[in-house]
Amino acid sequence: MTTTMLSLLMTGVVPAAPAQEPRQTITRAGAHDSVQGPEAYFSGRVRIDPLYEPNGNINAGGAYVTFEPSARSAWHTHPKGQYLVVTAGVGRTQQWGGPVQELRPGDVLWCPPGVKHWHGAAPGTAMTHLAVTGMEDGKNVQWMEKVSD
Repeated sequence: MTTTMLSLLMTGVVPAAPAQEPRQTITRAGAHDSVQGPEAYFSGRVRIDPLYEPNGNINAGGAYVTFEPSARSAWHTHPKGQYLVVTAGVGRTQQWGGPVQELRPGDVLWCPPGVKHWHGAAPGTAMTHLAVTGMEDGKNVQWMEKVSD
């Protein structure tokens, strides 16, 4: 033991342990079970594949959502907004009072906080998007009425 270390121990001063260095983590594909989109919030067949939850550093969760042809969400809002990145197929979205718009692979939709909207697949083709959704007070969505035909 060095003289310096012995002096510090005798005076009751103990050097702090080295801080734990942050490390990357990998969540393997398939680590989270797929779930069916609840009938109360979706029309048609919808599969949700959760990817990650918010943590102490980023207050957003992510999931792949796959809509079978013509399937769609109910009207809803997000308290902190949502990004959708279309990864496959052809989709549709509509903001309350606006026109229906088409979404294609590579398109990125930003839906600001509190904007009432829906999204889903076009007729005749499925659509998958990556949803990145902000959280506020443990909530990421406010569901409303279903979209009429």
